[in-house]
Amino acid sequence: MSDTQEKYIHSLKKLKEAEEKVQKEIENHIKKIDEEIKKLQTDMQETIAQSKIEGEKLVESRMEQGKKKATAETEKIIEDAKAKAKTISTKVNAQTAQEIIDILLKGVN
Repeated sequence: MSDTQEKYIHSLKKLKEAEEKVQKEIENHIKKIDEEIKKLQTDMQETIAQSKIEGEKLVESRMEQGKKKATAETEKIIEDAKAKAKTISTKVNAQTAQEIIDILLKGVN
């Protein structure tokens, strides 16, 4: 073999080694990116699950607050109705008593 051929073969070997090195770096980079994507997917799923749990807790809390508020308002309405009922029955009783007194007084005259 001539010196030129040996240099040519040596250059081809160097190119092949460089190509293999670059290919290995590309494969390693792809592997790292795949791992990062998997980690991001896992993190995203965990975040979604946690957000769902927090959302459900918030809905439950709001519902409980709504129930308490509705109960308090209902109790207030009932108490107001009771007070008005007492006032109304007192007026009726006073009115009835006045009518009775008038009837009795007419009978005395």
